[in-house]
Amino acid sequence: MSNGAWSTPAQKSLRASELGPIAAFDADSTPGFDGDKSDGEALLTKRGEHFADLQELLYANGRSGDDRSVLLVLQGMDTAGKGGIVRHVGGLVDPQGLAITGFGKPTPEELSHDFLWRIRNALPAGGRIGIFDRSHYEDVLPVRVHNLVPQSEWEARYTVINDFERDLVDQGTTVVKCALVVSKDEQKARLAERLDRPDKYWKFNPGDIDERAYWDAYLEAYQAVFDRTDTDYAPWHIIPANRKWFSRLAICELLITALENLDLSWPPADFDVEEQKKRLAASE
Repeated sequence: MSNGAWSTPAQKSLRASELGPIAAFDADSTPGFDGDKSDGEALLTKRGEHFADLQELLYANGRSGDDRSVLLVLQGMDTAGKGGIVRHVGGLVDPQGLAITGFGKPTPEELSHDFLWRIRNALPAGGRIGIFDRSHYEDVLPVRVHNLVPQSEWEARYTVINDFERDLVDQGTTVVKCALVVSKDEQKARLAERLDRPDKYWKFNPGDIDERAYWDAYLEAYQAVFDRTDTDYAPWHIIPANRKWFSRLAICELLITALENLDLSWPPADFDVEEQKKRLAASE
C-alpha cells in the first residue's frame, strides 16, 4: 500500500542513528516527508484506516492465542505532544485493542521495587498495542538530570534496559521507541497558551517552567539514551514535534510498519464453518 509523500520510509529517516546530535536537531523539520500540512493531514486519514485494519488483525490473532504485541514508548519534554499522540494516533483504532499507561512520579509502592517493576505490570497482552506515555526511560532522564540516585545506579540502568527490551522482543513484543523533540521557543509558546486559556489550566504545572533551566542537561541525557539504547531490536526514532500534524503522521507510519512486519493473517475458524451455516439456516 502506498505511503504517500514519504520519500524515505519513516523507520529510516527518523532513526536516531541516522540523525545528528539531538542538540542540533531541527524540531520544525519533516525528515523523509515531502508534503505540507494539508498533505500530511490527508495522508493521516488514509493511513489511519490501514492502521485500524492492521490493529484489528493483531487483536483477532491475540484472541486466538497469538502472544505477539506492539509497544509504543513515548518520551519527550513537557508540551512535546505525547498526550496528543495517544489521542490522535491511538484514537484511530479500536480501544479494545489498546493498553495505555501514563507513568508519572513513582508511588511509594513502586519505589519499593526495582525501577522496571511498574513497567512489567503494564506491558500489553498478546494481540494488543501498548502505549507508554513516559516509560522506564524516566529512570535515566529526569533521574539523571536531577541526581535522584547515585550516578553508579543510573549508569547501570542502560544495560538493564537493553537486556529488558531484548527479552521483550524475544517474547514477541515489537518495541517502537519515539522521542518527541520540541524546540525551547515552541515549548515556551505552548506553556503560554496554557496560561492564556482557562480550558488549558489543568494541563499547566508550575514545575514545567523550573525544568526549562535544565534544558541542556536534558539534551545531554537524551543523547546518552540514544547512544546507549538505540538497538536494532528496539530502535529509537526522533520525532520533530513542533509540527503536531507531522509527529502524529510519523508515529502512525512507524506503527503501521511494525504491524506489517508481523506478517499477520486472519486466524482460521476453530469450528466447522459449513456445519454452522447449516445450523444457522435451520434456526428460527
